[in-house]
Amino acid sequence: MSLLRNLTVSLINSRDERIVTTLPKAKELRPFVERVITLSRKASNLDGDDTSARALHLRRQAAGFFHAGNMQQAALTGKRGQLRPARTAGMAALKRLFDELGERYKDRPGGYTRIMKLGQRAGDNAELAIIELVDNPNEREALASAKKRKTSTGKKKKPAGKSKASADDTTDVESGNSVDKES
Repeated sequence: MSLLRNLTVSLINSRDERIVTTLPKAKELRPFVERVITLSRKASNLDGDDTSARALHLRRQAAGFFHAGNMQQAALTGKRGQLRPARTAGMAALKRLFDELGERYKDRPGGYTRIMKLGQRAGDNAELAIIELVDNPNEREALASAKKRKTSTGKKKKPAGKSKASADDTTDVESGNSVDKES
């Protein structure tokens, strides 16, 4: 369970929204991540009178999936009376999940992750895979640039033909001197 929590936090907090892991771990991680994203999606789709209470309930349910820290403990119960450091990775994942990812997948009914096989790892021959969130910003940029390239290549210009002077004169490749064809 801790492994899945840590992998989920890494996937949500990663800049590229993808992580490289072994294929069995990626397959186990997929339903775990999809359940959490579904909770954030439900929170963003709420409407009615008690939306804040329901959204808080969904947020607390999702916090149970992460190491979001124990808020019940005293602040000075750390080592030798020092302040206990906050568990920032889980809290950051929860914040990003409900602020950004819930809105992104608001209209998507499921299928928030993609698994791509990479091949075998050199050391132990384990099968590696990339698990990533679909519709990530890098993927959107690539689609936009591909669409832009496609529209720009559709308008092909006529190739410029050789001018009459350059067709009559040729350059001697070995010496670099211009040679006249008529002579």
